[in-house]
Amino acid sequence: MSSLDETPEFSSKALDALRQPLEAGHVVIARSAGVVRFPARFLMVLAANPCPCGRFSRTGDRCECPPSAIRRYQARLSGPLLDRVDLRVEVDAVTRGELTAAGARGETTATVADRVRAARERAAARFHGTPWRLNSEIPGRELRGRWQAAPGAMDEAERSLERGVVTARGLDRVLRVAWTVADLAGHDRPDAGDVALALQLRTGVPRGAPMAIGAGV
Repeated sequence: MSSLDETPEFSSKALDALRQPLEAGHVVIARSAGVVRFPARFLMVLAANPCPCGRFSRTGDRCECPPSAIRRYQARLSGPLLDRVDLRVEVDAVTRGELTAAGARGETTATVADRVRAARERAAARFHGTPWRLNSEIPGRELRGRWQAAPGAMDEAERSLERGVVTARGLDRVLRVAWTVADLAGHDRPDAGDVALALQLRTGVPRGAPMAIGAGV
């Protein structure tokens, strides 16, 4: 796994150079003496503030940045790069009550690990006899043909494609994430709720999906 903190502070050229390995899982270097291909399948985590001062919110009451600065800052993450990011999670500022509250917070690591282990086993059984092991490895053509969601489950995602909310690449990625959500929930295949959560995680727009499942995605 690789992570980039304060991602918009990196060079746009350096960030866009990540597009090919994120998509293909390998890096190709061409020189006069020949072409070399290196494996480069990895999990990338990008962290970014919403604006240069870091205090931008929907209310905007604490942000000191002019709108033009916010637009320039957010534009450093190009559309083609973000199209290759499957999960987008907006993290709200921690309140004083949350910071000082006593008692357990959420699930234990062991609980989440058990659920992820069971999900990986379900995927391994599904892909037995194929060249693939993980939902993320399935080509879009195979995904749409052999491992479809439940009837009608993709309707909202397909409407999002028609409205330009997601791209064709994004639609395949929504289906891949929906399969992971279904595996975590113990479903035989993605239902409408699984797809809604996958679409919410891709677009950042709440869609009434059961977010409790998302803890292990």
